[in-house]
Amino acid sequence: MSAPAPAVTAMSEAAAQAAITAACKTLFLPTIRTQATELAQAAARERLTHTAYLAEVLAVECDDRESRRRARRVKEAKFPRTKRLEDFDTTVMPDLPPATLAHLATGTWIDAGQPLVLLGDSGTGKSHLLIGLGTAAAEQGRRVRYITTAALVNELTEAADTNQLSRLIGRYARLDLLCLDELGYVSLDARGAELLFQIITEREERASIACATNAPFSEWGATFTDPRLAAAVVDRLTFNAHIINTGTASYRLRTTQEQRS
Repeated sequence: MSAPAPAVTAMSEAAAQAAITAACKTLFLPTIRTQATELAQAAARERLTHTAYLAEVLAVECDDRESRRRARRVKEAKFPRTKRLEDFDTTVMPDLPPATLAHLATGTWIDAGQPLVLLGDSGTGKSHLLIGLGTAAAEQGRRVRYITTAALVNELTEAADTNQLSRLIGRYARLDLLCLDELGYVSLDARGAELLFQIITEREERASIACATNAPFSEWGATFTDPRLAAAVVDRLTFNAHIINTGTASYRLRTTQEQRS
């Protein structure tokens, strides 16, 4: 025996609008709440069936929810400024052809847990690429966090002093991508270097780290002080890694000059 058809209650336009508003609040559907009437009018003009109208309304809600999710992921990443890959001029960087950048933008290397090292002098576009790739990853739904090396070490040190280190390391371990900027800019004391090493080890071959550094690998001993620790860090951040040399010519200076000309 087939189930009875659902009952439909006749109601005025005002009552229907009130019912939609109340239901959308209960079901957390803000986009439908604000656009249902406008979409209904458009559906009437296009002579859509009730089913087609329902599909349109649900699609609008889903699209808006996805947009909000992407924006939330980007906000949670805590990027210091907005930088997008499409604004980066790859013609000034022979070691980064457009095809390579397009591949990196897909984020498949993140899914594979591979590291990325952006290596070059100050002003050569490392941070732009780091933030741009991180933003692309966040907009694809991945959990991303940007932080400078010095800030991360300070955060780890404070956590260790308050017996919160395991919790903090666990939080960083759950990220899909850790964007670590300014690696090698300042020397780390022994304790800070060891704490940073714990983060790197926790993510080894499992979750990606993208780092930007102005120091060649041979000089990382000056940052980590202990040569063995420096060698271990280099080994973990370069194994199966994408290494991009951004060169020595200042991308920042060139861009500024072009904008002024």
